[in-house]
Amino acid sequence: MMKVLVVGGGGREHALAWKIKSSQHVSWVGIAPGNGGTTHVGENVNIAADDLDGIVNYVQANGVNLTVIGPEAPLAAGLADRFTSEQHLVFGPSAAAARIESDKRFAKDFMQLAGIPTAAYRTFNDHRTAKAWIERRDAPMVVKASGLAAGKGVFVCMTRQEALDAVKKIMEDKAFGAAGSDIIVEDALKGKEISLQVMTDGVDYLVLPPAQDHKRLGEGDTGPNTGGMGAYAPAELMTDTLIESCAKSIIEPTLRTFREMGTPYKGLLYVGLMITDNGPQVLEFNCRFGDPETQAVLPLLGVDLVDLMLVTVTGKLGPMMQALKLKSTDWRMLSRDNYAATVILAAAGYPGSYKKGIPITNIPTDQNNMVVFHAGTKKDQSQNLVTSGGRVLAVTGLANTLKEALYLSYEASEQIEFDGRYFRKDIGHQAQ
Repeated sequence: MMKVLVVGGGGREHALAWKIKSSQHVSWVGIAPGNGGTTHVGENVNIAADDLDGIVNYVQANGVNLTVIGPEAPLAAGLADRFTSEQHLVFGPSAAAARIESDKRFAKDFMQLAGIPTAAYRTFNDHRTAKAWIERRDAPMVVKASGLAAGKGVFVCMTRQEALDAVKKIMEDKAFGAAGSDIIVEDALKGKEISLQVMTDGVDYLVLPPAQDHKRLGEGDTGPNTGGMGAYAPAELMTDTLIESCAKSIIEPTLRTFREMGTPYKGLLYVGLMITDNGPQVLEFNCRFGDPETQAVLPLLGVDLVDLMLVTVTGKLGPMMQALKLKSTDWRMLSRDNYAATVILAAAGYPGSYKKGIPITNIPTDQNNMVVFHAGTKKDQSQNLVTSGGRVLAVTGLANTLKEALYLSYEASEQIEFDGRYFRKDIGHQAQ
């Protein structure tokens, strides 16, 4: 039996720990640092996700067999590399491979090198030059901070003035600190967004059920970008034909180019796609499980997640797929024949400033068809549950149809109470 440590403290990490706990191989699950709800599925370990020395020392001292790294920041800082050198099993890419998310300038140049379809772009390290170029461009356009900005550094600008304002916020006001020292300005793609997640050992890969995230704060996909306000899976907009197209034009060239660069990509590769009239194009890559897509996808998995992780980190994914006669795109073979819908309950003011420490009450008990994943929660000194982040809870319903799954998620969301609670009422609207 194995001891598994999940690094991170958000809704994605709660979902990972929840799924890992159900594995036949696992006797103990730790979450570092965890949150107010992860104690229901494992043991919270009081070490910050970015305390690399603390995590490595804990793993060595406590005989942890597998470490699963949730957030992008410790991956970008090289946590996976530290474990590889210490010969512990770790699920997550190296810092060199994680640049696909941590450095958007690198990512766009990588896509150009690999011939991956994506929006035309320019990069800038000076706000005056960026503004001068924008003044000569037609809107809409997208302005992105190049570094990590917790999902908030992307601005879809419908007018030239909005793009100029975005440059000011990122580069002059330094809203995202050093993450905004470089920016990307790219053409705005038209179409529908889909999230495709792939488990890979660097050579072979398996596609997980496709999902659709809802990044904008407001209903009808309006308002500022957030870390994600809800998701559902499987997203039937992503047909088998489209998945096969993505496999050949995006996933395989990505893995091949990483191998050619001498930095094989191992772990979970997230592909953010826009399905355009000209086919799928890449909006972004992430170097880890999506949030909130993970809260919708993992409840659908009908296989042992730890089994998949173990063959991935040991380079045995290909032999397993051969033995089971699995194709890379056979995601239905991994999935239950259900739908999952996740609604995010956010704090008032998110993605801007918001209050913390607000009491949370009336969280329903998890059921076979509904589970509440905690994100921005903690226990106060009296052991009462309070808010501690912008995205507070993720409520996932599971049912035979998407409509039923949404009903279960919204029914539970309506019960939960905390002052200023906000959630979108139209998750899944593009599928209905």
